[in-house]
Amino acid sequence: MQRRLLNPKIDFVFKKIFGSEENPKILIGFLNAVLKPIIPIVEVEIKNTDIEKVHVEDKFSRLDVKAKTSNQEIINIEIQLKIPFSHLVNDIPSLPFQEHPLLKNEYNMIQRSLYYWSKLYEEQLGDGDRYDKLCRTVCINILDFKYLKNDRFHNGYRLKEIETNEELTDIEEIHFIEIPKLKKLNSEEEVVDMLEAWVEFLRDPESEVVRKLEMSNSEIREAKDKLYKLSMDEKERELYFLREKSIKDEISALANAEEKGIQIGIEQGIQEGIQREKIETVLRLKSLGLNTEQIAKGTCITETEVEKIIKENIN
Repeated sequence: MQRRLLNPKIDFVFKKIFGSEENPKILIGFLNAVLKPIIPIVEVEIKNTDIEKVHVEDKFSRLDVKAKTSNQEIINIEIQLKIPFSHLVNDIPSLPFQEHPLLKNEYNMIQRSLYYWSKLYEEQLGDGDRYDKLCRTVCINILDFKYLKNDRFHNGYRLKEIETNEELTDIEEIHFIEIPKLKKLNSEEEVVDMLEAWVEFLRDPESEVVRKLEMSNSEIREAKDKLYKLSMDEKERELYFLREKSIKDEISALANAEEKGIQIGIEQGIQEGIQREKIETVLRLKSLGLNTEQIAKGTCITETEVEKIIKENIN
């Protein structure tokens, strides 16, 4: 029985394909498709290429791709999987699925991306270095879920003036590529540009569209060949399944922590609601002319507590 190809959206596989020193043309092709530079990227220096088993098993480690391009840019690419529905089923049946906090701000991707961008930018300078040594720095976030509030599958952001939209600089650039937002492609003729081709490869590397693209594009073919070799290698498959498990563990940990926080918040809210209702009842009876003893008997609370509520809420 023929083995299925490994999922290129798992960061371990993505890094093996796009962060490989043996196949720099794959990363070059992808970056040119995303950034669409005036001067095409022709070379990349790929950083942090080693993947240790300890990082594969660590559910909180980042297996991202870092590189410096021939255009003197620092690039970081991170891919994030969606949170499966099963991990969002919690003990709060009244909470609509689409309003679950983990879906509303999945992984806090904007804050996360800005943080990692700042680290990439800051670490370029050593003690005594001048600011003009700082390179243009780009973070590319590939998301297997819908995140931004628009229909475009690719969005790029820079610093701009609020009223005139005048660009301050291109030295900071952050991209979001949302795989589920790419329209369904039925044939290679529907592929408008190479970024759509790359996203389709990530979405379904065994699709008929990708098979046709392999025949016409050497970079897609090289990426598919690399994926095939990884998928047939026993050692790589073992590491893949370890990484897949660690990612699921991370998702479970995040979901469980969030649900626990929600439950605690609800319990606190219930207690606050009870206390507010108690105060309103006491004040309403007081306004009707009842004395402290009568109010205490009518509400089943002590006279001391009645007096305290009246003192704190009536001037």
